Amino acid sequence: MLGRVTTPQNLDERFRDAVSALPDPGARRAPADAVRDGALLTGARAQELFDAQLASRHLDLAARWLRSFNEGFYTIGSSGHEGNAAVAAALLPTDPALLHYRSAAFFCARAKSIGDAARDVLRGVVASANEPIAGGRHKVLGSADLHIIPTTSTVASHLPRAVGLAWSLARPRAGQRRWPADAIAVASFGDASANHASATAALNSAGWFEHSGVRLPLLLICEDNGLGISVPSPDGWLAAMLSTRPGVRYTSADGCDLASVHDAAVEAAGFVRRERRPAILHLSMVRLMGHAGADAEVGYRSTEEINRDLERDPLVGTARLLVAAGLMTPEEVVARYDEIGWQVRKVAEEVLGEPKLAGVAEVVAPLAPRRPLRVAHEITEAATRAAGPGAAARLRSFDGKLPEQSGPLTLAQTINATLTDAMLTNPGMLIFGEDVARKGGVYGVTKRLQERFTADRVFDTLLDETTILGLALGAGVDGLLPVPEIQYLAYLHNAEDQIRGEAATLSFFSQGAYKNPMVVRIQGLAYQQAFGGHFHNDNSVAVLRDIPGVVLAVPARPSDAAPMLRTSLASAAADGTVCVFLEPIALYHTRDLYEQGDNEWLAPYAAPGEWSGQHAPIGRARTYPVGNAADLTIVTFGNGLRMSLRVAARLAEQGYGSRVVDLRWLSPLPTADLVREAAATGRVLIVDETRRSGGVGEGVLAALVDGGFVGSARRIASADSLIPLGPAAQHVLVGEDAITQGAHALLAR
Repeated sequence: MLGRVTTPQNLDERFRDAVSALPDPGARRAPADAVRDGALLTGARAQELFDAQLASRHLDLAARWLRSFNEGFYTIGSSGHEGNAAVAAALLPTDPALLHYRSAAFFCARAKSIGDAARDVLRGVVASANEPIAGGRHKVLGSADLHIIPTTSTVASHLPRAVGLAWSLARPRAGQRRWPADAIAVASFGDASANHASATAALNSAGWFEHSGVRLPLLLICEDNGLGISVPSPDGWLAAMLSTRPGVRYTSADGCDLASVHDAAVEAAGFVRRERRPAILHLSMVRLMGHAGADAEVGYRSTEEINRDLERDPLVGTARLLVAAGLMTPEEVVARYDEIGWQVRKVAEEVLGEPKLAGVAEVVAPLAPRRPLRVAHEITEAATRAAGPGAAARLRSFDGKLPEQSGPLTLAQTINATLTDAMLTNPGMLIFGEDVARKGGVYGVTKRLQERFTADRVFDTLLDETTILGLALGAGVDGLLPVPEIQYLAYLHNAEDQIRGEAATLSFFSQGAYKNPMVVRIQGLAYQQAFGGHFHNDNSVAVLRDIPGVVLAVPARPSDAAPMLRTSLASAAADGTVCVFLEPIALYHTRDLYEQGDNEWLAPYAAPGEWSGQHAPIGRARTYPVGNAADLTIVTFGNGLRMSLRVAARLAEQGYGSRVVDLRWLSPLPTADLVREAAATGRVLIVDETRRSGGVGEGVLAALVDGGFVGSARRIASADSLIPLGPAAQHVLVGEDAITQGAHALLAR
């Protein structure tokens, strides 16, 4: 038999009835004494936490009330999870925390007052622009003052970040820290999301670090209510899975018993802080009032199941604890319940009239700030350090022969030299990934960097892209400048949500209070001659271009690679930019452009004094005039640039002049440059090595239309296919013959 829905009304009535029936214990404990025999929790602290629990419950009731007349936009609540208030009490207020969406009582317990907590949360519920952390963009549990990092994750995607943050907290640090040296990273998550790949990756990497002797002050809190929306977790599964994780200490407690949660959390947090090792605290909880306001739990839960959870209501449990200790009478409990309920409802009425975000500009303001003058200043400052105080160290790092004295360099050599200079001028920069350290990368791009900067700053990770990006997310929010490497573009798809759901959202949902500065180096695109297949030749970048705020850079030539990489690093440092630096593998060691031995693809490396003059601003293209440059505009990027320049040279011999435009930045697209160069000839050939469907060319065509381009346009793109092994790849990829045919078709008009 299916049950009856648990409503705010009957939940309220049941609480009052249960408390009113509590017996008088006769004896009284002092507030400074343990709230019960053998407990660490004092009576006074239990009363404070009870207030946080009551506030959390009434916030849920207020959210349902607001929704009843379409003024509340978020009703996923914390009813049944109020025991997490005791977790907050067991921690230091400066321990950074990433909270599960049912951890509102934790938030209330850490807040300066119940009124402050209620106002912050309810502003999020009504999407008020005055909400202090997300500014009305979402209802999140977050606060810079409370050291709570906002997360909108529903599938534990914040857990790899938590691992990265713990790893960063344990690192020796010269200079100022964002958090104290003894801080521990805390993250809470639900039982259903514990099964997600991102949670598995985090648990695995935590154990891997412990097994490898790397300190990881991480406390993970599993708030287990036994349900994932309507799907029950199998009995005993979470305990069996979490308790057997290698290298991660496991503790469990009754999450509906405030004293038990507190004492278990004190013990677990003490272990993590003292030993700097990871631990899991598994709390058995209940979920009251369904998943959210629109969820009809009667459709999948029986009356017996619903009543069983109601019997474990943590508010009733804490009331029973306080009454049994003689600290409050049943009447005082109900009075306190009503008093806090009145306070919360009053705040709910007050926030109703607050303004909402008033347009696109306000909504997107914190998404991707662009301060090109500050970025240029960062580059100038780095050049000054490299040429001045750091000159001797720079000479040593390059073994006495500076790259600007080594003749023209390949793309791979240029990136290596630029990374070296960046590491020299930014002591907070880290380089890590698969094979980047001792081996120096599959293609030698990071060769000798570990020798130059030690294994503390250049190191190999476990082979898991989710963990690699999670480390970057944690290190970035802790004030470092991570430069993780994803070995192949195809491998990014294993972990792309770490960029989409974590990196790209943090600044947006915290109004810049928290940022993830990073430059993710990815080896990708196609055209490798001797090393093929779809995993090593991936030409799909649609998932990256679709993420708001993320910068996507594609350096094709050595002469652009250094200034673009410096710009990306400076933008990360200055603005907290999340930048993906996509390096065309097939061009790493290319030397020639038009004919064998011409060395036209190489470029000299600039000395520090020239860096400022070579600044490549985000979203600016580069144009190569060929011939009279009046007949045709070829828009391209990456491998397409080399092919297009070769075709343009042959067209020039036939009397046709071209403008070859290297987009360089695929997100944001250089729209102004694109429209200007297209208008100069009236004929545009788009050479797109990505796929016809979802490829970059679609965005270029849209930009031309939006920019008012009037003329002829044609697109040459790779086929909608994975890339096969060997010579068959030529059938699906753009080639010079196709570019030539497309050019002639336009020129004939």
